[in-house]
Amino acid sequence: MSGRRRLTNAQARRAVIAAQGLASSRPTGTPNLGHVRRAVGAVGLLQIDSVNVVERSHHLTLFSRLGVYDPQLLWQGVERRRFFEYWGRMASICPIEDFPLYRHRMDRYALGNGQWIRSLNARAPGYVESVYRQVAERGPLTVADLNEPGERSGPWWGWADGKLALEHLFAAGRVAVAYRRNFTRYYDVVERVIPREYLEAPALEPGEARKRLILHAARALGVGTARDLMDYNWIRGAEGRPAISALVGEGALVEVGVQGWSKPAYVYAGATIPRSIRTRVLLNPFDTYMWNRERLERLHDFHYRVEIYVPQPQRIFGYYVFAFLLGDDLVARVDLKADRQAGTLRVPGAFLEDGRDAVHVARELAIELNTMASWLGLDDVAVGRKGDLSGVLRRAL
Repeated sequence: MSGRRRLTNAQARRAVIAAQGLASSRPTGTPNLGHVRRAVGAVGLLQIDSVNVVERSHHLTLFSRLGVYDPQLLWQGVERRRFFEYWGRMASICPIEDFPLYRHRMDRYALGNGQWIRSLNARAPGYVESVYRQVAERGPLTVADLNEPGERSGPWWGWADGKLALEHLFAAGRVAVAYRRNFTRYYDVVERVIPREYLEAPALEPGEARKRLILHAARALGVGTARDLMDYNWIRGAEGRPAISALVGEGALVEVGVQGWSKPAYVYAGATIPRSIRTRVLLNPFDTYMWNRERLERLHDFHYRVEIYVPQPQRIFGYYVFAFLLGDDLVARVDLKADRQAGTLRVPGAFLEDGRDAVHVARELAIELNTMASWLGLDDVAVGRKGDLSGVLRRAL
């Protein structure tokens, strides 16, 4: 793609869906680690989330692109050092090749200027270094393995001192996640986790690292405004806008206009826009496609909010709601829950977007729900009565 041009909103949607790895057919055979690496490479990073009402989000994001696959492949990739964990956009799993791109963030965290680490250092001088020595001598280890892990002060982010120390060391790039067991992190010194070729790669100047992260975001997004590109890896405007200008000047990004968008957009110079999209995908609340809610409204006129933290009487659609992508259109949303004891994928609510064909959508959604149930090892799909699509979906199933 070259030159200055305008895109229709439909073209922008197709570019994004293709860039996110959602336009390609799922593997026909059994997916392997190579498929997982390509899927993670397409999106750039997977957000890790602990909510397991259906399956954890990082596995659901891969299911959307690979279909029925073994979730252990992702952790095999971590242990074989094909991926690493870091704060990419929230807690994330990233391609190992990208480790040097985050060193500037690690260096910033290493300064110890954050309020909580300054408070810990003032309250317990030398404690963080004692934790580091324990990891160096006995790692990999968990918070519970520390000599004096401390006590939690709350259910969510009320971390004990041991957790605070390990997370600071992790953010500063001094320790890394060697592996997880039952979703628990095992920390080790970074030299024993990150392969030497990436750990000892020449340091990138922060501006250059941000340029590369923004270029990665452009590849993963297909088309996006400056804010879209910066939001993907949580880069601040004052730091990101000069990087975008430099990439346009180098020809790596092309500035375009998109129908209905009030601000200029940027396209990766090597991007392609399919003429049509044939896909049928359920997208979890933390899928990379769903991250930017304002962008979803621009692309699809699809107003979406995560209602996990909303009191139940105030929820509109449900606790853990997936968007249903059919072709290049978000056509429905479904609240899902894996009832493992009963062997059933439950659909408490199913809702059709305005103007869509309920029978066609329900038929396609039924196929995808059955595929998901099979992947989860569940025998049945049961649809509740909430939502205007629920009755048609029950009949389709």
